[in-house]
Amino acid sequence: MEIKDSISADFVDGTFVSCIERNRKSPSSVIVIGGGISGIAAARILHNASFEVLLLESRDRIGGRIHTDYSFGCPVDMGASWQVHASLLHGVCNENPLAPLIRRLGLPLYRTSGDNSVLYDHDLESYMLFDMDGHQVPQQMAIEVGDAFKRILKETEKVRDEHSHDMSVLQAILIVLDRHPELRQEGLAHEVLQWYICRMEAWFAADVDMISLKNWDEASHMIHLFQFIEHVLSGGHGLMVQGYYPVIKALAKDIDIRLNHRVTRVASGCGEVMITVEDGRNFVADAAIITVPIGVLKANLIEFEPKLPEWKVAAISDLGVGNENKIALRFDKVFWPNVELLGTVAPRSYACGYFLNLHKATGHPVLVYMAAGRFAYDLEKQSDESAVNFVMLQLKKMFPDASEPVQYLFSRWGTDPDSLGCYSYDLVGKPTDVYDRLRAPVGNLFFGGEAVSMENQGSVHGAYSSGVTAAENCRRHLVERRGSLEKIQLVSFRDEILEATVPLQISRM
Repeated sequence: MEIKDSISADFVDGTFVSCIERNRKSPSSVIVIGGGISGIAAARILHNASFEVLLLESRDRIGGRIHTDYSFGCPVDMGASWQVHASLLHGVCNENPLAPLIRRLGLPLYRTSGDNSVLYDHDLESYMLFDMDGHQVPQQMAIEVGDAFKRILKETEKVRDEHSHDMSVLQAILIVLDRHPELRQEGLAHEVLQWYICRMEAWFAADVDMISLKNWDEASHMIHLFQFIEHVLSGGHGLMVQGYYPVIKALAKDIDIRLNHRVTRVASGCGEVMITVEDGRNFVADAAIITVPIGVLKANLIEFEPKLPEWKVAAISDLGVGNENKIALRFDKVFWPNVELLGTVAPRSYACGYFLNLHKATGHPVLVYMAAGRFAYDLEKQSDESAVNFVMLQLKKMFPDASEPVQYLFSRWGTDPDSLGCYSYDLVGKPTDVYDRLRAPVGNLFFGGEAVSMENQGSVHGAYSSGVTAAENCRRHLVERRGSLEKIQLVSFRDEILEATVPLQISRM
């Protein structure tokens, strides 16, 4: 077997004491670090191309920041939960790369937004807002403030074009409001505007004063909010009714996956890599694909020998990592209206909040409270019971007759040692080549994950595509290194499932 378990070989001054003799007729071997969708996609591609593949995952489950929990008796995604049907990029409509697999598996989607939704993943027609005293916000006011918010965001484009230096999106919004006092909102309307900003912060998993104006809407770097407002991904967004786990399970079929294998060291030399896990065991292969979350890389929880080059270290440092948490609540009965989103407005975006109504999409009496940015971190400082009590206070202001939940879940992505955050975002002043450097291999080390996906950063399909790209680059490197003249036909799982003809099951109740 090419991937060697418990190898006793060691490194001296960055090189193997003795290189292991290879059987040139045996397949090349690759270790994939990280069992999220990016790592599993990379392993799937290489496995189908007849490489020897081993996937090491630190958790006791696969999926990473995709985590479908079944303890409620129904699937609840505590991490990623939405699926983009198709992407409108650079004027060309490209189908989401995961859509064929979702079709083949027969997984239904519940459409939560169509085109031109300022809320990105929801439509204005299916939500209710309440002030902090529990009084409902007039729907017409919410619509008018939403229109003003779109105008404010549009005006920030001019601010960006006028300044050579970068600034936060918040700074740009303040400049716009100074120039256009008619866009300022007062009283309750101001609180509604803060709620829209809160929803925007949830998309980036970061506070608006931390998000780069220069880079947040560059089409060459990511799918940005302006594109969602102006064009919106064709087909809108859909909630995975049965959760994302069936997708993960299908991709992982027949792959050698070792759970509870936390990688602590990655050493490369003599054309090989040796991976050390927490209990001291070593695994040796021809190459490695690293798909751990950007938060783990930023925390230096994995030692590299030799050390990663400065340009790679700087790229990791130059990207931000945000946080968004979910508190899922299961009730014995439904006491809320049949809308998709319930929101609480406040004088500051930090104090705004919202609940996703899973009952409308799935038929189960479940509400999911969402918190992003600094508030998400602050919420994690509380016990589960205190956090649930805080959320229930908001809910009882909206609905005084609200019953207590019979079960609850709290995600805690920010302090989870296997993620240390939710997903990446663009920091103010970020260099424009950061994604190129993040993606670039270092010798026989390749990198995947949502953070290295230049145009689909922070998304499931972006993470998936980055894993596919890393696997194809790794395969090409190993074939060239072996000097083989025979061509290895890459039969990717992605290509196989494109043959599926079953249409996507999309509903809107």
